[in-house]
Amino acid sequence: MGILNITPDSFYDGSELVIAERSGFRCDRDKLLFKAEKMISDGAKILDIGGESTRPGSKAISVDEELDRTISVLEILSAEFDVLLSIDTSKPAVMSAALAAGAGLVNDVRALACSGAAKVVAEAQPQPAVCLMHMQGQPEFMQQACSYGSVVEEVFNFLKQRIASSVQAGIERSRILVDPGFGFGKTVEHNYELLRRLAEFHRLNVPVLVGVSRKSMIGAVTGRPLERRLSGSIAATSLALQAGAHIIRTHDVADTVDAIRVYEACRGVG
Repeated sequence: MGILNITPDSFYDGSELVIAERSGFRCDRDKLLFKAEKMISDGAKILDIGGESTRPGSKAISVDEELDRTISVLEILSAEFDVLLSIDTSKPAVMSAALAAGAGLVNDVRALACSGAAKVVAEAQPQPAVCLMHMQGQPEFMQQACSYGSVVEEVFNFLKQRIASSVQAGIERSRILVDPGFGFGKTVEHNYELLRRLAEFHRLNVPVLVGVSRKSMIGAVTGRPLERRLSGSIAATSLALQAGAHIIRTHDVADTVDAIRVYEACRGVG
């Protein structure tokens, strides 16, 4: 899953696709098409489009602003490329518009907890896939007081409950995947405990998505700034693959695909 952030404030590379204007921001169409085509040619099977940053300390934006940032992008990409498009949002109105614009996966950091979100996914035709992620707190303050009795047990139980709630709302279990939420309301120690015990999440019997690309958990142990965290991200990705991760969300598609190919060759897959 290649990351396409249409935001001026993402923690890594979102601003490279936006142009500041007096009325706000708009996406640079040429840069968007170039980056999307490059990610697909490098091996991305999914493009994840996000219009609202959820990095630690980020502030929420309005529904209208998020719609303005993402829907035209989805329309452009769905017209140009035959690839699964994902919308990274928690807002039901954005989910609905994005699915109509060509998205086939809803990637929700709030695990469909917002009122009406599960209903949108359940009633959409065809029904999209949905990724339920764990987050403690809200993005603006989530790193200020991370506390767990057992991070693995609590994240597991949360995702188990959100799966059950989603199925009860009418979402087919076969359409659900989960994300433990690395970096979302978790200390460095919490993140590495989740990575070390990632295989335990297979007991949920749904695919597992992992997003560790260039995150602070990498910088904390390597001492590297954002632009120099690729090697550490690939190392963490390799550990996630060994634990059975099904989808890797990344800023660096080509290098991550190389890591996946080496892993699959070692396993005799492909």
